[in-house]
Amino acid sequence: MTIKNIDAKTLKNWLDNDQAILIDVRQPAEHRSQKIDKAKLIPLDEICKEKLPEIGDKKLVIHCQGGKRSLSACQKLLNENLGIEIYNLEGGINSWCSSGCGGNIKSNNFIPLDRQVQIIIGSFVVISVFLCFFVSINFLILTLIIGLGLIFAGFSGICMLANFIAKMPWNR
Repeated sequence: MTIKNIDAKTLKNWLDNDQAILIDVRQPAEHRSQKIDKAKLIPLDEICKEKLPEIGDKKLVIHCQGGKRSLSACQKLLNENLGIEIYNLEGGINSWCSSGCGGNIKSNNFIPLDRQVQIIIGSFVVISVFLCFFVSINFLILTLIIGLGLIFAGFSGICMLANFIAKMPWNR
């Protein structure tokens, strides 16, 4: 089987006609902040065949914020040999909202995980530059470690900082 991408309008039609089961693979805090009605939360690090609801003759659709984590979840499920077609909501909940499909709840008091990572990395870079300038040039090593972490995350698709932040109490 393969992963098929669908757009928000198609998903809305399927949900309105009870033809699909929608799984949100974002973190619980992200899901609480903004969600698609009828979406069941199973975070990416927990998704597996055993945690899926009964699918029956419905289509299984996976979504996240922008589409990347949901693709990873689709691939993870395909590797478990489910023998079913899996659909990825192209563009994630961002495309759902911009297409005017409605049915979501939004709260402005939550910073998405990717932006939390950007804030932390940016802060570490600024702090390490100040430490290099005012304390010791040896703090340049901190900037090097940050850069290497970003390169690793880019090539592997695994961001250890994001995984760590996702486990923090405010993201649960």
